[in-house]
Amino acid sequence: MTTGFFWDEMCFWHAGGNYASTMPIGGLVQPLAAGGLPESPETKRRLKSLMDVTGLSRALDLRSAPPATRDDLLRVHPAHYLDAFKALSDAGGGEIGHHAPFAKGGYEIAALSAGLTLAAIEAVATGALQNAYALSRPPGHHCTPDGPQGFCLMANIAIGIEAALAKGTAKRVAVLDWDVHHGNGTEAVFYDRDDVLTISLHQQGNYPATTGALTDRGAGKGEGYNINLPLHAGCGHTAYMHALNRVVIPALTDFKPDLIVVACGYDAGMTDPLARMQCTSQTFAEMTQAIMDTATTLCDGKLVLVHEGGYSETYVPFCGHAVIATLAGSAITAPDPLLSAFQYRQPAPAFDAFLRQSIDDMATQLSL
Repeated sequence: MTTGFFWDEMCFWHAGGNYASTMPIGGLVQPLAAGGLPESPETKRRLKSLMDVTGLSRALDLRSAPPATRDDLLRVHPAHYLDAFKALSDAGGGEIGHHAPFAKGGYEIAALSAGLTLAAIEAVATGALQNAYALSRPPGHHCTPDGPQGFCLMANIAIGIEAALAKGTAKRVAVLDWDVHHGNGTEAVFYDRDDVLTISLHQQGNYPATTGALTDRGAGKGEGYNINLPLHAGCGHTAYMHALNRVVIPALTDFKPDLIVVACGYDAGMTDPLARMQCTSQTFAEMTQAIMDTATTLCDGKLVLVHEGGYSETYVPFCGHAVIATLAGSAITAPDPLLSAFQYRQPAPAFDAFLRQSIDDMATQLSL
């Protein structure tokens, strides 16, 4: 069965404010030559362009989708937030959360981004597609119900999951977030729930600096259904694969979901400007294969990947291409010109052993 790829040109038109990286310009902060936030359209556009050039796009079922409806959005976001967002969007744009600016029409583009994720989840949950990838922009995993932040304006994955649960196309959903930043928004939506398992692998103390602790396990009915694995800066290929095998896959196996959703950020990549991890395109491809194999065992292969962060315009396309080719079972490749150099720069054996031991220690504390 063909892999779905959900995208829309309009999502590339989302615009942020006057920033130099994550700092508002002014005073001693000089504007960048290229301008704007690291969350630019170019990482996503260059990924799609690379897929077109290699021919991978032709091996996929390319689709767009309608924007998420207000009813879809209200399952996650309160009316007062949606109304304030829409009013500011209509007035020309602005910023209503921490590092979450947008231009005129930003509300409609955010609803479209959520709609792509919702449609991808629905198509896989109903069996219309075996698996799918949603090139959603703006991203969503930092957006809490009423608190946009970190470039995220609507909680895309949560909106898609809530729609599937409401329609009965899924009953138990697992979210794996391997974006390098803590998936605090998704966590907040489902923190007191036992029908959605949330797992976040992230660089400790990165963003948000005060969330993502190992001890944050959920509340009420949701106690034990939230797993945070705050990883030391410097983790590379071996540590990430060890985290997957030691923590993520056992947790998924215990939970037995009928659908797995991955918040697929590429900012753990070696050259990302907003993180200090050492993953490669090979890392992302192997993680994808491991989760595909797990989904085959647990939930008939039902797997959706949703694009989140990743801010290296030169490296994200190669990482994304490797992931999507793996998801589609395609032999079409885009050889990574940096892979051999990045493999050489992986953590030294002693440091790698320390990183893997720290993961083992956390797994023990999590009773996994």
